[in-house]
Amino acid sequence: MSAEKEFAEKLLEINAVSLRPDDPFTWSSGIKSPIYCDNRLTLSYPALRSKIADGLTALVKREFPEAEVLAGTATAGIPHAALTADRLELPMLYVRGSSKSHGKGNQIEGELAPGAKVVIIEDLISTGKSVLQVKDALEKAHAEVLGVAAIFTYGLKKGTEQLQKANLSAYTLTDYDNLLTVAVEQSSILPEQAERLKQWKENPESSGWQKQVR
Repeated sequence: MSAEKEFAEKLLEINAVSLRPDDPFTWSSGIKSPIYCDNRLTLSYPALRSKIADGLTALVKREFPEAEVLAGTATAGIPHAALTADRLELPMLYVRGSSKSHGKGNQIEGELAPGAKVVIIEDLISTGKSVLQVKDALEKAHAEVLGVAAIFTYGLKKGTEQLQKANLSAYTLTDYDNLLTVAVEQSSILPEQAERLKQWKENPESSGWQKQVR
């Protein structure tokens, strides 16, 4: 079994990722989604938590060997950034979605030298909005953002295009396609349900898909 499929299997096993093709979740935008991802649950499983940290460490070493600092996205990326930074013996900081309205008004929490080469650590990539906000904040602080290392991605076209437009490379431990493959192999979903889920990924806002699941 590939590493990507193994990570997908573990996420399904602890229900960090849930698939409901016939009873979809509703996103804050109102879009009906057959998948819900909550990687915060991984923190409650020491063996998986450690495996994720090892995986992210390997990703950073392989794709961003010149990394000098790791930046966790607030809040879900923070613990994974801390664990990975510890293994790499690198400084770590975290970045809020916006500046605080009190105290020093910091958006970046931690020490960041101008010109530092930073890798963003994220738990989940969907539209790419959160990592792009972090990238903008880091670049305003005169850091050099090398890219992103994350646990999971939906692989949505919008997210991929957003990251490409921003010239931001992203690498993940596993993804939506591997998750569907494992779910079918485990008989968690039927092959025909997997096909519908693939169609959703291609166009999550499709009115046809939205009507189909109601």
